[in-house]
Amino acid sequence: MKHIYEAGKGREKPTFLLLHGTGGTEQDLLPLAEMIDSNAGVLSVRGNVLENGMPRFFKRLAEGVFDEEDLQMRTEELKQFLDDAAVKYHFDRDNVVAIGYSNGANIAANLLFHYEKVLKGAILHHPMVPRRGVELPNLAETEVFIAAGKFDPLCPPEESRDLEELFVRAGADVTMFWGDYGHQLASDEVRAAHAWYRERFGE
Repeated sequence: MKHIYEAGKGREKPTFLLLHGTGGTEQDLLPLAEMIDSNAGVLSVRGNVLENGMPRFFKRLAEGVFDEEDLQMRTEELKQFLDDAAVKYHFDRDNVVAIGYSNGANIAANLLFHYEKVLKGAILHHPMVPRRGVELPNLAETEVFIAAGKFDPLCPPEESRDLEELFVRAGADVTMFWGDYGHQLASDEVRAAHAWYRERFGE
């Protein structure tokens, strides 16, 4: 998978797994990672599915309707890539925090839906429930921050509430942030994510 890797400054720092939204690239979320923790490592990945020329992490059948078979295959592919990258770049595989927006947040959520301890934490901007009717693994040691827009036309509020409930039921420590806007990645949710990260993982 096309990606950028930058080592963290300090052995205790997590590595951020950066996952862009539809039409983005591995460059998109680098400024966001810098705002959350400029000393963390970065593994920023480009989705290898194209929809009308726009990179994504998995196919969809329509707006808001995921191709679940492709989602599962791409999630397994991303998990293997993450495992291999940890060996290649010598970062701590047990200290990875995903930062995803929209399509990227959805595949990050699906990682958590299917693998125990796959991530130490996740910052999910405008995610949906990736799959329904599946039993989640034990997420008791997983920290999750969800940012949602009250007027998001692509990700209705009930999607965010359902996702929060599913994560909580699986044992995750979940923090929700609600913004008075739509699907855009807004500055106040980034500030809230930074404050959450600082409280959970330190500076």
